[in-house]
Amino acid sequence: MQVVCYTHKVKKQEKKDSKNTLLGNIIITHKKEGIIRIPESDEIIEIAREFLGTALNGDTVMVLLHPKKPESNQSGEVIEIVSRAKKGHAGILEEENGIFYLNPSDTKTYVDIVIPKDKLNGATVGQKVFGVITNWKNSERPPVGEIKKVLGKPFENEAEMQAIALEKGFDNNFPDIVSNEAKKVAKIEINEKELSKRKDLRSVTTVTIDPVDAKDFDDAISFSKLPNGHFEIGVHIADVSHFVTKGGVLDKEARERGTSVYLVDRTIPMLPEELSNDICSLKPGEDRLAFSALFEMDKNGIVIKRWFGKTIIHSDKRFTYEEAEEVIKSKNGEFSEELVVLNQIAKKLHKKRFEEGAISLEQDEVRFVLDDKGLPISVYVKERGDSNKMIEELMLLANREVAEFISKKMKKEAGVFLYRIHDLPNKEKVQDLVSFLKKLGYKINLKDGLITSQEINRLASLLENSPIKDTVNTAIIRTMSKAIYSTKNIGHFGLGFKHYTHFTSPIRRYPDVVVHRLLLEALEKRSIPKEKWQEYEKISLQSSAREKEAQEAERNSIKYKQVEYMSSRIGQKFEGTITGVTEWGLYVEEKESRCEGMIPIRELGADFFVFDKKGMSIIGKRTHRKYTLGDKIKFSVKNTDQNRKTIDYQLV
Repeated sequence: MQVVCYTHKVKKQEKKDSKNTLLGNIIITHKKEGIIRIPESDEIIEIAREFLGTALNGDTVMVLLHPKKPESNQSGEVIEIVSRAKKGHAGILEEENGIFYLNPSDTKTYVDIVIPKDKLNGATVGQKVFGVITNWKNSERPPVGEIKKVLGKPFENEAEMQAIALEKGFDNNFPDIVSNEAKKVAKIEINEKELSKRKDLRSVTTVTIDPVDAKDFDDAISFSKLPNGHFEIGVHIADVSHFVTKGGVLDKEARERGTSVYLVDRTIPMLPEELSNDICSLKPGEDRLAFSALFEMDKNGIVIKRWFGKTIIHSDKRFTYEEAEEVIKSKNGEFSEELVVLNQIAKKLHKKRFEEGAISLEQDEVRFVLDDKGLPISVYVKERGDSNKMIEELMLLANREVAEFISKKMKKEAGVFLYRIHDLPNKEKVQDLVSFLKKLGYKINLKDGLITSQEINRLASLLENSPIKDTVNTAIIRTMSKAIYSTKNIGHFGLGFKHYTHFTSPIRRYPDVVVHRLLLEALEKRSIPKEKWQEYEKISLQSSAREKEAQEAERNSIKYKQVEYMSSRIGQKFEGTITGVTEWGLYVEEKESRCEGMIPIRELGADFFVFDKKGMSIIGKRTHRKYTLGDKIKFSVKNTDQNRKTIDYQLV
């Protein structure tokens, strides 16, 4: 049992009076020490083990800064836990000398959690469990907790996927009160009074285009020719806000979840399936309530007129992306004329978007084929064809036009709205990127200390067929600010839009539900009282945080499956690319599966290897053998650790 006992205590008066404090997110290193990165800077604050208090990895903490020592990083000590990063901890239940404790799977959680016998909740030693800390105010004593859920046997698919989701606060099960409300709402029938308030578009050609395994359809596309030679293109979005009333049980649950989560083998929905897969889903052959954006457009994709409002639609057909792709390519099949024209217009929208400053940084999406036990039997990279890009452009169009409509309205009348914003890159990080790219032989031209979207796209085109394309794209993305939700519009740097929001996915994103409500208020000329505006900023902050947690859960599930995939391939030989060079070894990505592992420097052979930071290389002093970022190499799988989610490779 791992118990951490420290003797240091922070003086209450010191905590209360000191102004020399800083708020930040703590990172626990492999040495079980803390680091806090100062925003907009390369500086860090070091927190020694004895000064961690009860802080755990990712927590938001208040730190008291120590007097600065020459030639040393700033140090400090945790004086307050502002918020916990994890909703709970998954791990193995163990027992020692009659004391039960949860041994966390996350190696950065450096202390075990004591579980009293009456808080085991039926768990037995050796099981994978999920628990929460109920009492840990004193770092001299171990935390005390309780088991909330027994997950199953360690390394079984169901147990591990549940663990990943629960640690980020996402649960596939809804509280009974929420499930019961969903069943009640799903029985609501569309009456004539409701129909009279809506534009009836059931006779207009309408289709949905989604992934083959999609269970909910929250967007549909309609198409019709107008007498003047233009086209009317409709983007129809499930009218979730009609069923999920503000402040109700379903609304509170959706706000708390913030988003649906897409793990490798499952979707954890934001809304119960009675809504997400049924009454709100734009199923083919059924009348459905929608919130629509109609655009009169010419053949060049120029918007002549736009209309927003509540509608009733009837989807004529459900296409998978693959089916729509075949129709577009062959120009033959059901609704071929409509899809071909829509695709042509989407390409014009795409071209114009990049001319106006959008950034092209597409990253490959890894998918797994699983057996009936959830074990990965193959890995592949998802392809994006014209049908994917067509839907993407039409959704971007609707999101941009809604935001632009509201922004213009708010110039005349004060109001509040929820935007999707993306700030300019940080100048210090841009300098780091320039230095990194220079080492790789690429020169970047800056404008006022910033990298322009045109320069990023120029670099992307140079790297199109390069083995280090994904590595450089990742470095560029890390330089960027994160896209977030906000009531203050500053535009979207990555998309090159002055106005942008999220309107098109209310089944799986809570901000879209809010945007629907605010758009309706604007259309019906109602205003939100100024004293309630702050509530929408709270929603934007909470939604941004939940989105980040969902993305982390998704990445963790992918990483776990990659490790699991390689676990059954110990000794097998592969080809890959060096994606990282450090003083302790090489990071290598397998060509087909994109599984990344590490070759420790001690495994490179009988030589003394030196890390050349400037050249992004490791060089042997005797043999002069050189390993550089982007090199293609052959390797085999030496070892895997499913608990730590790591893979060790070795050179062939």
